[in-house]
Amino acid sequence: MKKLLLLTTVLFAFSFVNAQDFSKTRLIVKYKETTNAKSKSSIQKILTNKNFKNSRSLSFSNNKKKSKQNNEILLFTFKDEIDVLKTANELKNTNLFEFVEPDYIGTGAGKKGTENFTTTPDDALFSRQWSLHNDGSFTASPSTNDADVDMNLAWDITTGNPDITIAVLDSGLRMTHPEMSGRVWVNTTETSNGLDSDTNTYIDDINGWDFVNNDNDPTDDNGHGTNIAGIIAATGNNSIGYAGVDWECKIMPLKILDQNNNGFYSNWIEAINYAVNKGAKIINMSVGGSSYSAAMETAVNSAHANGIVITVSMMNFNNSALYYPAAYANTIAVGSSDSDDKRSNPFFWSATSGSNFGNHIDVIAPGNIIFGLASNSDTNYNGYWGGTSQAAPLVAGICSLILNKKPNLTVEQIRTIIRESAEDMVGTATEDTAGWDQYYGAGRVNAFNALQKVLSTESFSTKNYRFYPNPTSDYLLMSTELNDVNYNLYNILGKNVLQGKISEGKIDLKTISKGIYSLKLQNGLESITKKIIKN
Repeated sequence: MKKLLLLTTVLFAFSFVNAQDFSKTRLIVKYKETTNAKSKSSIQKILTNKNFKNSRSLSFSNNKKKSKQNNEILLFTFKDEIDVLKTANELKNTNLFEFVEPDYIGTGAGKKGTENFTTTPDDALFSRQWSLHNDGSFTASPSTNDADVDMNLAWDITTGNPDITIAVLDSGLRMTHPEMSGRVWVNTTETSNGLDSDTNTYIDDINGWDFVNNDNDPTDDNGHGTNIAGIIAATGNNSIGYAGVDWECKIMPLKILDQNNNGFYSNWIEAINYAVNKGAKIINMSVGGSSYSAAMETAVNSAHANGIVITVSMMNFNNSALYYPAAYANTIAVGSSDSDDKRSNPFFWSATSGSNFGNHIDVIAPGNIIFGLASNSDTNYNGYWGGTSQAAPLVAGICSLILNKKPNLTVEQIRTIIRESAEDMVGTATEDTAGWDQYYGAGRVNAFNALQKVLSTESFSTKNYRFYPNPTSDYLLMSTELNDVNYNLYNILGKNVLQGKISEGKIDLKTISKGIYSLKLQNGLESITKKIIKN
């Protein structure tokens, strides 16, 4: 038993090795369901010895003043710096916690250009937006005609819906920008009176929240978030600046990155929960951290269970390393392409940068040299950014247009549409191979194709099918309504490794190797694609 305990301790400590930076005064924890009040009191000696300050919930509640339940994720804060890894191990070894982990620091996945372009096209700058319409004339980088998402064709079908809210978890937003006039989400249950009118403990959260500084002003002090929000939602056809993908949706600005483009996981978790409970239909997270967090995955899974799409960036290190939240099964992970349809490799800002790739990628989207809105000016439209940060919000905008046409689609149905409507084999031949591949995923997204697919689907099921556990080591269980439905399982090379019909609400995965797979279910005109992880 001692050897087993030692091994557990070593493995737990090893999981933190080579991780990124984290707070020296905080831990993120979740009690086991079986932990009672008496058991909790037994850890007070550990906490007292560490100069414990307080505990607060990262979960959303209409009244956080109520007693905390064991299903809540908590943030433990200490008055002084502690040995975080040692303390985490001590708490974990009490066997009272589902998880105990550092409050890691992640970063935004895009960088701003160091120079500005000075030429101003006559047509309100739309010609700079090669990502939306590319005729090959974009001069800032090698460009190929039609290396775009066919946005102008998509707008013939829909330009958006003001009833759809997209939460942008980033460095904030220039709240007064004319391109965002009338486009910022309003919390109708709150009153600006210095009180917590909607009893959610966020005082006067009328237009979002700043989780970095814990106040109701999510103003951007970096620039990253304003650029992201503009890609999604800059008002189109208004004779100024640029056009976002969705001209009608509302943006819920939730500030989770500081002025240096860094942020704690705890703020990311709390902001996800806030967005879920305040009615966002889509969450964009152009951020990433190299350390796995069970707490953040719990928040992501909660959003998914509530039918909320989360689009995320793959990061920019030109490798296959896992970054979170992109590596979670229930996010849509987006890589970046250039104006010639090649994978961004490198980005304009570093010769060693590049769009990350790997088994967890879903699609790629334009993301290099993306002009947009400025966080420090209402009239400067000469700034540009590059990274998978800029690719993810484009996909978020497309998801919003899809929901406008079919509001009852599930997250997995939307993922299927995004993937199956993507353009394949348009990039570098050695990377962008037929079918899914680890560099381009299912291909470069196409907004027009996606909307055409939605409109042409005669019978698309709207049932919220369940797939669990995911990750799994043996069986994948699912809703019994899927019995007798055909399935195909594809590995990262696009090879079909398993197929058949679902029986007794499960698929036997014991014979396949560990890894990430794409499960496609087909039932007549209905199809669902799901990312599956085999442990």
